[in-house]
Amino acid sequence: MKDSDEGASGKVRSGRARMATLSPEQKREFSRRGAASRWEAVGPNQIIHEPEAWGELPIGGHSVPCAVLVIEGEVIRVVSDRGLIKSFGGKRGGSHWLRTKQDASIANLPAIISAPNLREFIGEELREGLNKRYPYKVPGRKGMVAHGLRGDLYPMICDVFLKARDKGKLLPATGGRQGQEDMARAADILMRALAHTGIIALIDEVTGYQSKRPTDALTKILEAFIAKELQPYVKTFPSDFYEHLFRLRGLNYQTDSVERPLYFGCLTNDIVYKRLAPGVLAELKKITLRNEAGRPKHKYFQRLAQNLGYPKLREHLGGVVAIMKLSVDYKDFLGKLDRLCPRYGQMYLLPIDFDPAKDSGSGL
Repeated sequence: MKDSDEGASGKVRSGRARMATLSPEQKREFSRRGAASRWEAVGPNQIIHEPEAWGELPIGGHSVPCAVLVIEGEVIRVVSDRGLIKSFGGKRGGSHWLRTKQDASIANLPAIISAPNLREFIGEELREGLNKRYPYKVPGRKGMVAHGLRGDLYPMICDVFLKARDKGKLLPATGGRQGQEDMARAADILMRALAHTGIIALIDEVTGYQSKRPTDALTKILEAFIAKELQPYVKTFPSDFYEHLFRLRGLNYQTDSVERPLYFGCLTNDIVYKRLAPGVLAELKKITLRNEAGRPKHKYFQRLAQNLGYPKLREHLGGVVAIMKLSVDYKDFLGKLDRLCPRYGQMYLLPIDFDPAKDSGSGL
């Protein structure tokens, strides 16, 4: 027996002995089968899709495989279920997705959110979404099949941990097992990186699919985001937004005045509307009536659709204010914003010094 076998279990020694008897061709085949087994098996009735585009999604310090599939005319953006688990610090392996039929309440849940204390925070949409996988061929890896999950489930899984944290129901690490607090911290980072409104554009960006996207895709987005009629004015931008914007720009915030520097409109266009959805700012500028001085006659958010555009704006503002609170100055804030909520069509941006003369019109 070799020294390297000392202390090894009988199972390990048996495996090494077996490998020693194999020919080089048999070893290669054994390795190939072993690699294939690390990808979940595809059922006999499942269709393996050819991705239209694919790439690696850089998110929260992890690289998550993603792809764009076209199934019966529908464009579906997916992320690898294994990559998703790893981004939370979870382990790989099919055993980490519970597909048991013995308990329907946890069937198809990733193990990271299957604990009893987390189940009350799993919404019906997330539960239904996790029931559906989209197997697709892994480009450049012959015979490899990945299982995709809809990209928009990512933030929903993050929400499970964040809601549990808010309710004080997370469990600490015990007996060498990973604590849920660690996963909640990962979810916090991931949520900011995903930024809800950006996941579709991020996947299109890293896969290169934006160059293949149907020509009417932008039109459909604008139809969903932009209202056909002017909406009633409702206070939308929270006071915290302006208070922190003043602080980050090194200005004194006056609580007894609503006067703001004119260039704040340029800042708002970049911070908010350019990152809300593709083409939204350009469309808002195009349809907004202006006075003789060229100033908008109403607020941009009054032309956002109530069923999608306006709610997405409120979600985005919540994320922006959170980033503001974590920033020490405007350069620090813009760097974080560019990483976590990039402009559409650009993953990372360099800090920009705004020139008020170059951008007329305010999105405030």
